[in-house]
Amino acid sequence: MNNYWSENMYVTQVRVARPTDQLRQVERFYCEGLGLTKIGSFTGRGYEGLLIGLPTATYHLEFTQHKDGSPCPAPTEDNLIVFYIPNQQQIDTIIERLRALGYNEVPPENPYWEKEGKTIEDPDGWRVVLMHTAGI
Repeated sequence: MNNYWSENMYVTQVRVARPTDQLRQVERFYCEGLGLTKIGSFTGRGYEGLLIGLPTATYHLEFTQHKDGSPCPAPTEDNLIVFYIPNQQQIDTIIERLRALGYNEVPPENPYWEKEGKTIEDPDGWRVVLMHTAGI
């Protein structure tokens, strides 16, 4: 297999973006609940946006809301954002914060995520997995 891109593509940052029609609730879920940081925001051209991530990381999430509404149906239950967190106490703390905000665990569609992970839906129904492993 040709590894042209991995050998020759210099990437300085990665952003995963999606619309929402619940920008404030999404901010509470990801910042107050998960404990991520609001690293930026913007308004213009009828949009309001929010950048969330880890302050020192070169990857982050972007959520946008259009002034005329941003209908955002949730994808399938197997579309996931997975956070690999080796510290079980940290996962338990996050789960408690989210529960206090009204977000409870849901069963994952794929049983693989159930063995070491906890799955929670964000305000738009997108699923987040807190995986108790160090990742790959």
